[in-house]
Amino acid sequence: MADPIEDTIIYTYADYSKWPEEFRCELIGGLVYMMSPPIIWHQNIVGALLLQLGNALKNHKCKPFVSVGVRLFPKDDGSDNNVLIPDIIVVCDDSKLSDGKTCRGAPDFIIEVLSPSTRDRDFTVKKQLYAQAGVKEYWLIERDVLYKCVLDNGNYIEIEIQYRFDSEPIPVKTLPGCELKIPL
Repeated sequence: MADPIEDTIIYTYADYSKWPEEFRCELIGGLVYMMSPPIIWHQNIVGALLLQLGNALKNHKCKPFVSVGVRLFPKDDGSDNNVLIPDIIVVCDDSKLSDGKTCRGAPDFIIEVLSPSTRDRDFTVKKQLYAQAGVKEYWLIERDVLYKCVLDNGNYIEIEIQYRFDSEPIPVKTLPGCELKIPL
């Protein structure tokens, strides 16, 4: 994800919803941030974690999704101006998926696999928006480090976890009984 497109127009979800699906971007504060196709390493991590979540949540009300638009502060008239597309979300309240297009409100758990072009934004602006919206747990994954952020009184407590090929699975605090092994 690069810098925002250079123009002075502030866009809303109402605008965003009219754009073609192949126009992959996020809206942050009404500014458009283009999204690059992910690299193979990134896709391997996302695929492996999605499979693990799907198996762990098979008979659970919570459901994992990949690359779904998230409207953290949705407004009925579409005037909200943040639409984020995390790598993986887990939603435990079906009503947040009622429009069949986006997650309306905070997912319970979000995973972002970091890349050089998105790292700073994922750690700052998006992390702040997720905390404000009430995302209970937010993981940021790099090649050998997991940054596990758990919401406590409106702020994230961040734990840095080094992992290797032989590391033990890591528990997801928000999803009791769910543990994830991060592949290398």
